[in-house]
Amino acid sequence: MRAWTLPTLLVLCGSAIATGLIFRGSVGEAAALLLVFVLLAGAHSPLVFPRSIGALEAQRRSAADGRPVVYWRPGCAYCLRLRTRLGRGARRAHWVDIWRDPEGAAVVRAANDGNETVPTVVVAGRPHTNPDPAWVREQLSGAV
Repeated sequence: MRAWTLPTLLVLCGSAIATGLIFRGSVGEAAALLLVFVLLAGAHSPLVFPRSIGALEAQRRSAADGRPVVYWRPGCAYCLRLRTRLGRGARRAHWVDIWRDPEGAAVVRAANDGNETVPTVVVAGRPHTNPDPAWVREQLSGAV
C-alpha cells in the first residue's frame, strides 16, 4: 500500500492546486498543471517498473539465466533513473520491490551495512549499489 502513497499525494496536491486555478478562471493552466502532476504520479508509481517477483525466485532465476537482480522501491528517484535509462532492456532483469518482499529488503540491508539503499543490483552473487545504468545494460546484454 505504501508504494502508492507518493503517487496518491501527487495527484491530490495537483487536484487541489488545479481547483484553485479553476476558481480563478485559469482552466487551461489548471489542466496543464494537473497533467504534470498526473505524469509525475505515474512516473513514481509501480506501474513504470517491470513486474516484481520475490527475492528467492529472482535469485533462482538469476542463477539459471545469469541476468541481474534489481532491488528497488517505488518513489526512489535513482530507481526511476535506472529504469528509464535501461529502456526496453529493463524487462530482461529480475526486479524485486523491497517494500513488498521482506527477503528482498534483507538482501539489500545485508549488502549496504543495514541500510535499504536502492537500487541495489546483484550480478553473479555480488551486490552493486546504485550502479551506472550503462554498466547494468552491459550485464543484461551478456546474460543468456
